[in-house]
Amino acid sequence: MNTIIVSLVMLLGGLAFFLYGMNIMSTGLERMAGGKMETILKKASSNKFKGMALGCGVTAVIQSSSATTVMIVGLVGSGIMTLPQTIGMLMGTNIGTTITPWITALPALGGNSADLGWLGYLKPSFFTPIIAVIGIALIMFLSKKNIKNKDIGAICLGFAILMQGMELMSGSVEGLTDNNDTFANVISWLDGNYAGIFLGLIIATLFTTIIQSSSASVGVLQALVMSGGFVMSFNVAVPLILGFNIGTCVTAVISSLAANRNAKRVAVTHLVIKIIAVLLCFIPFAICSALGADFLNSEVDVWSIAIFHTLFNVVTTAILLPFSKLIEKLAYVLMKDKESKIEVAFIDPLLIQRSPSVAISECGNLTVEMCKLSKETLDLAINNLYNYNPKTAQTIIDNESIIDKYEDRLGTYLVQLSAFPLSQADSIRISKMLHTIGDFERLSDHAINILKVSEELSTKKIVFSKEATAEIEVITNAISEILDITATSFVDNSIDVAIKVEPLEQVIDGLISGTKSNHITRLQAGACTIELGFVLSDLLNNYSRVSDHCSNIAVAIIETSHSSFGTHEYLNALKTSDDQSFQGEFNSFKKKYYLPTSQH
Repeated sequence: MNTIIVSLVMLLGGLAFFLYGMNIMSTGLERMAGGKMETILKKASSNKFKGMALGCGVTAVIQSSSATTVMIVGLVGSGIMTLPQTIGMLMGTNIGTTITPWITALPALGGNSADLGWLGYLKPSFFTPIIAVIGIALIMFLSKKNIKNKDIGAICLGFAILMQGMELMSGSVEGLTDNNDTFANVISWLDGNYAGIFLGLIIATLFTTIIQSSSASVGVLQALVMSGGFVMSFNVAVPLILGFNIGTCVTAVISSLAANRNAKRVAVTHLVIKIIAVLLCFIPFAICSALGADFLNSEVDVWSIAIFHTLFNVVTTAILLPFSKLIEKLAYVLMKDKESKIEVAFIDPLLIQRSPSVAISECGNLTVEMCKLSKETLDLAINNLYNYNPKTAQTIIDNESIIDKYEDRLGTYLVQLSAFPLSQADSIRISKMLHTIGDFERLSDHAINILKVSEELSTKKIVFSKEATAEIEVITNAISEILDITATSFVDNSIDVAIKVEPLEQVIDGLISGTKSNHITRLQAGACTIELGFVLSDLLNNYSRVSDHCSNIAVAIIETSHSSFGTHEYLNALKTSDDQSFQGEFNSFKKKYYLPTSQH
């Protein structure tokens, strides 16, 4: 079999192992952090230095600048963060990603472990099998006891696979250079031809654009150098490393394609930062190369590649960080405002794939916004009941349309996220949201129905009797309180507040039943009309359904804490049991809300 073909297959296989190992390790680290990763990123205030430190730290932890930039694009796209907050963080990701080449340089420690002394323990051939054994043991034998053990095991296995991929790439490249003069001639041409500098930059950019990982690209370059089959100088290595840094921006660009304007500006900013940084280095390098500077002809090794990659990102970040405001202005110039309306409930599809836990946290934020908007819409409808206002009516209609979009998109996101391997906490959060977004959407529907009642009262000049008006006022106040309690319990995820909903819902049911009975009495006495009865019935039915949906939401919050969703079983047990807490809350609300016409 042709040696070149075998070597190329091994190279591609090694690259596949490298990328897969990095993906497993990154996913395990991110899943362990869960929603905390998003919380950490949000803490980046207007202080650009703090943002840079956070971006650097997060990227170093999850071993992927692409994953971090996707998170940032998602946070800005959903309105959680602003562009100025992200600039320092984007620069920090450039520094954080430089740790990987130092790890992938470890196989370059030559000789036997005994010959190297304590450095022998740093050789991947020594510690990688140990880490792999630990990883598989955690996954197979200890993951049932603690879900975090499975994530730790995945991290260990991911690292072992990554290092094995590095070894495969190194071995395959050694076969290419030993048996193929053409390969060495190409490297020589890039080194001796001035045009080769620009060609190397372009090739490296395209290569990283395809594999979407600058760390993997640098790893391939280190594997080439470790093969020892030819001499690579800084004339060749520098343009390649600079091209790798430009190519890594493609992930953020792809991530922003379906995003709103602000998210697109993040991708543009990331690209602008990289291009300016590369120009700051490439222009002096090109001049020195044209002048035939001797130091550029020096041979590079895996360590010098890691050093240059780190120095390039650290130095250019130090230069660019003071000009964050100018970079922000440039992003606005390149990506001007053209949108007439705000994108609703946007979550980056790449964020779902690369960082499911962060995407779940973002879904949580959007569900909270949906909850607040549903409550606000119902409050507007209730306050508009006797004072119909066309502007308020249009706001209610617009809000209902937005809430529909929330439900549609959040439902799609959550179903997609359910397909990923998730921690128990994340799985419970998804279940809670899936059980509540439908109720929030239905609340807005009832706001529209109440608006129709208001419009009918205004158009037909209908006026309820004094007694009916007093009864409606009591029920309306109770409905307003159950909405307040429900929204507070969901936003704060408070079980103590959620348990107050069901007792009040029972009181509201009694108030509605009593009002209907009183209406029949008034109708029989001729004090009310059938037409008014229809309008009153519509209003009361909508009030009843509002309290029912509030009950569903509260039960979802309570049952989430028990990792179960037996809604009907829970309510039946609660109503038939002698629960002192429930009875106490019920009696308290019953004293607070009662019909004026009833004996109290």
